[in-house]
Amino acid sequence: MPAFAPDNQDAIHLLWDELADFEAGQTELALRHLQEALCRLVGTWNVRWNGAVRVKEQFGDDPLQGWRMPAMQVLHPMTPLPVDPKTKEIVRLWNRREMDPSFLLPLPGIGSFRTYSFRRQLPPGWFASPFYKYFYESRGVHDALYVGFPLNPNAESHFGFYAHERFTDEQIALLAYALRGIKWFHRRLMLSRGLLVASSSLTDMEHRVLTQLLTEASEKQIAEQLGLAASTTHQYVVTLFRKFGVRNRPGLMSLWLSGAG
Repeated sequence: MPAFAPDNQDAIHLLWDELADFEAGQTELALRHLQEALCRLVGTWNVRWNGAVRVKEQFGDDPLQGWRMPAMQVLHPMTPLPVDPKTKEIVRLWNRREMDPSFLLPLPGIGSFRTYSFRRQLPPGWFASPFYKYFYESRGVHDALYVGFPLNPNAESHFGFYAHERFTDEQIALLAYALRGIKWFHRRLMLSRGLLVASSSLTDMEHRVLTQLLTEASEKQIAEQLGLAASTTHQYVVTLFRKFGVRNRPGLMSLWLSGAG
């Protein structure tokens, strides 16, 4: 049995049903709905989704083993921190293959469903570090909890939650249960960004055209909606078909309806 109240379990099941009612072209709206619902459920103030991919097979001295997170959607965007000496030092250390241990938290257990968090995985001394104080404490982040969902050996979907207090065991169990039962939605998120079966990730405009292609809108209507020339829109459509390895819109739609990836 889940380690939380039956009422919360019912709320999660209702949320799953609500997600299933969103159409393929409404993935961004569905993601926001999920983020808002999960924040309300556990009382946290922000959440970020990341699509993670392994970008190459030969990792060399890369401490992240080739993993990168090219897609992201934050429920409440944070004010960017100024580019100052602290930020430049992070970049310098990154280039030397030295990085803060918080970047390495996703690596243990790659390929398995898992949760990991700042307060449980990182040593107490880390919370006195300039890195934590600058990038997290200054924004009111006391603890961060992440849920990782593997979709294939080279693609994972991650949700990160940010709280003013330490995450409890019950909160972790709730979030893990809510995100563990919707593999189809994790797959849809990755597909919508070209991170699961496409030959390369999508540009911002390709993503916007794709969202429209998954509706009943004609190419002319898509062009008008996005403020593009008809010829430009058609070229985006052709490029998307090529990236996803399909010949037409029914073939593209079938990826959302099948077990692709």
